[in-house]
Amino acid sequence: MGRGPQGGARAGAGAVAEKPQDFGAVMGKLVRYCRNYIPVIVIALVLGAVGTVFQIIGPDKLKDMTNEIVRGLPSLVDGKPVMGTMDFDAIGRIGFTLVALYAGYALLGYLQSWLMASVTQRTAQRLRESISKKINKLPLSYFDKVSYGDVLSRITNDVDAIGQTLGQSLGSLITSVTLFVGALVMMFHNNVIMTLCAIGASLLGLVLMGVIMKASQQYFVRQQMALGDVNGHVEEMYSGHLIVKAYNGEADSIRRFERYNDDLYSSGWKSQFLSGLMMPLMMFVGNLGYVVVCVVGAALAMDGQIEFGVIVAFMMYIRLFTQPLSQFAQAFQNLQRCAAASERVFGFFEEPEMADESDKPALLGHDANGNAKPVRGDVEFSHVRFGYEADKPIIHDFSASVKAGQKVAIVGPTGAGKTTMVNLLMRFYEISGGSITIDGVDTHSVPRWNVHDQFSMVLQDTWVFRGTVRENIAYARKDVTDEQIVAACKAVGLDRYIRSLPDGYDTILDDNTTLSAGQRQLLTIARAMVQDAPILILDEATSSVDTRTEELIQKAMDALTVGRTSFVIAHRLSTIRDADMILVMNHGDVIERGTHEELLAAGGFYADLYNSQFALAD
Repeated sequence: MGRGPQGGARAGAGAVAEKPQDFGAVMGKLVRYCRNYIPVIVIALVLGAVGTVFQIIGPDKLKDMTNEIVRGLPSLVDGKPVMGTMDFDAIGRIGFTLVALYAGYALLGYLQSWLMASVTQRTAQRLRESISKKINKLPLSYFDKVSYGDVLSRITNDVDAIGQTLGQSLGSLITSVTLFVGALVMMFHNNVIMTLCAIGASLLGLVLMGVIMKASQQYFVRQQMALGDVNGHVEEMYSGHLIVKAYNGEADSIRRFERYNDDLYSSGWKSQFLSGLMMPLMMFVGNLGYVVVCVVGAALAMDGQIEFGVIVAFMMYIRLFTQPLSQFAQAFQNLQRCAAASERVFGFFEEPEMADESDKPALLGHDANGNAKPVRGDVEFSHVRFGYEADKPIIHDFSASVKAGQKVAIVGPTGAGKTTMVNLLMRFYEISGGSITIDGVDTHSVPRWNVHDQFSMVLQDTWVFRGTVRENIAYARKDVTDEQIVAACKAVGLDRYIRSLPDGYDTILDDNTTLSAGQRQLLTIARAMVQDAPILILDEATSSVDTRTEELIQKAMDALTVGRTSFVIAHRLSTIRDADMILVMNHGDVIERGTHEELLAAGGFYADLYNSQFALAD
């Protein structure tokens, strides 16, 4: 069914923004959302920090072991080697301590990863559930300004970004900070001169890293833009490949693709090359630190200021000191991405919802005491006014009275307000003024679901979900029998085709089961039949079928409309000549009403529409 304002508000599938507008505020929202898991997160981070402390203590113990071994090495006395006294008990104790430290580091790191993975996946699960619930609470007007692709991106890309980066970045950030500070403290504890030399070597590497990161950033931005151009062009050409072939546009399409592809290659090569320098650069910084430590340490050892074990410890501390430097940048970048994704998700949660109607009585289909009372189908429009935007009314003053069982056709040019009237009837949108009643009950005084229950719909745009034929026809109805499903399919002439499928009515409708446009339309008509609601809406239901199938559907529709109030939106006026009432709409107002013969005899707007269609047919 057509919806609200067309065109401009439609956007492409939303991509995750790289930077949030307010990092602190959105991370605060994320923390509040995860408040039930905060104790677990704190425990996980403490475990990671303690494990990192174990890792930091390791080199210092290795220094002690090295010194014990050096003391027991042979010494030269009068030019002859003399064995020292090696304390194997002390070396053994230090060795067992090292094993315990590194085993504890591994175990605590495993526990941290397990806890953070559990928390982040639970958070992602809750976010997806919250988005799913939120979608059902949003008015249709929201989807007039936001594309389905954008909503889909929030429930997939954005939630995944939050789950992945939050779990990895928080733990990585805490362990990196602990590792950096701890290694720095231990280095100063062992020797100040060697520490200052190591810091100087690392600063040189950081300056080089900063230059490369600044140079590569522009190419990463260009790469993302070029990737969007390539993806957009491929999607456009694939979806419209018939038009491309029909107009011999292949050559132009290839030229444009090659241009986009060349841009992607150029920016991608430069960005990947520059980012690829980071790892060799970090290795260079680490190796430079090793060289500095060895040279300075050797000089200090020869001077008797340090023991040999200090050099061994510093060789490991240099690695522990430089390792977090790259992790900092990666963790902050990931947290920025997490915050940007969170901003989009929480912005979605804060969208205005439809009013809660749990306190409204379900009067349609029930009496005041809650007893079942069949809906007859009397519909009354009284001075209805409506506009998708408050200052731009579309329906100015619409009134009509429809008796139960009548077939009402709504006709008029595109944009006249035909589909809008049906949307208002089903309370997909709230009217700006006037009232709409069903059996004398104002539709605004009952819950929306109670209004929706009174309608079956067959739309111009068919919708078939992945599931069996049986499930598609009995959609959302638990009390439909197999006999009703088969009878509906026979009525629309679909039964024979369904029985020819591999599993008949239990065939899964997916990419491997091809339904023509006409067959999909027949299936949706069968779905409306088993719904068995008192009011029927047909929105150009035969537009996708051939003439022979149209005749079959028309007969099925005639049978379906018997005893039901029917609203038919039609462009082919030949299909609604037997309507009890034809409402002719133009610019949001009913300008003519009557039967087919009455309107033709009046020689007005309807007569002009009807005659022009037959003139075109001739």
